[in-house]
Amino acid sequence: MRILVIGGAGMVGRKLIERLAREGRLGASPITALTAHDVVAPARTEAPFPIEARVSDLSVPGEAAALLADRPDVIFHLAAIVSGEAEMDFEKGYRINLDGTRFLFDAVRAIEGYCPRLVFTSSIAVFGAPFPEAIGDEFFHTPLTSYGTQKAICELLLADYSRRGFFDGVGIRLPTICVRPGKPNKAASGFFSSIIREPLAGQEAVLPVSDEVMHWHASPRSAAGFLIHAALLDTAPLGARRNFTMPGLAVTVGEQIEALRRVAGDKAVARIRRAPDPVIEGIVAGWPRKFDARRATELGFVSETSFDEIIRIHIEDELGGRIAD
Repeated sequence: MRILVIGGAGMVGRKLIERLAREGRLGASPITALTAHDVVAPARTEAPFPIEARVSDLSVPGEAAALLADRPDVIFHLAAIVSGEAEMDFEKGYRINLDGTRFLFDAVRAIEGYCPRLVFTSSIAVFGAPFPEAIGDEFFHTPLTSYGTQKAICELLLADYSRRGFFDGVGIRLPTICVRPGKPNKAASGFFSSIIREPLAGQEAVLPVSDEVMHWHASPRSAAGFLIHAALLDTAPLGARRNFTMPGLAVTVGEQIEALRRVAGDKAVARIRRAPDPVIEGIVAGWPRKFDARRATELGFVSETSFDEIIRIHIEDELGGRIAD
């Protein structure tokens, strides 16, 4: 089986590639080759199969077709610029998040007799207020950001191209992935991770919103699991409804902090400094808070059941099981 990971240098892409490398197969099929693509070189990963790193811009005409030269059996399309950056740079957001995706879809369509499984990472940002208590897959799409709009358009394209038989697509709306390892990115949601990640590393974290803010979370480990399960999913029961929200955990910022206290103690919590930011508060106010992901859970997708578990996964996977004093 040949696999293509677009967005392989990103955090979720790295986690996916690392897991595929450990397991050496996708389901029952041994992996024979993997291509990791991004605008910067993906990290080198040891694997029992060859991994080729490719660097280019998917939004440049012709680049998508070049990536499909060896006809990968499964395509994971994770590449995007994040919410805050897409909002700040309107043209770049549409070029990367929409045009790049459309070029990929059309490059697949252009190959006669080729119908790969294509897993696309969408976002809960496709939904917009006013929200019900828990948002089901049937809730209408009224995104309140350019990023959410770009993802919503791509969901429609994925469903239509799948209906036409150009590829076998599955679109998964990821929760906010927390705790993200590494350095903060330009996502407006970055503080959800930083208020956990930095204190565990002995560093100060800035909290720009109130403790009452609630959000939908899953760990990086779960994100990789979602992708693999989507790649193996029997799509016949999906019909035309190819996009759905992944399971997660709805917690407030205050509950995140209390989970940190239980796992790492008062000293870690004391490293959080509150500094309200009206811009971030305004963006977050338009975000959904809680989801009814029963459709995904009925299809076998699973995630964490407590935020303590999410923190412990970060400590185990990123900190070698140890936290700063």
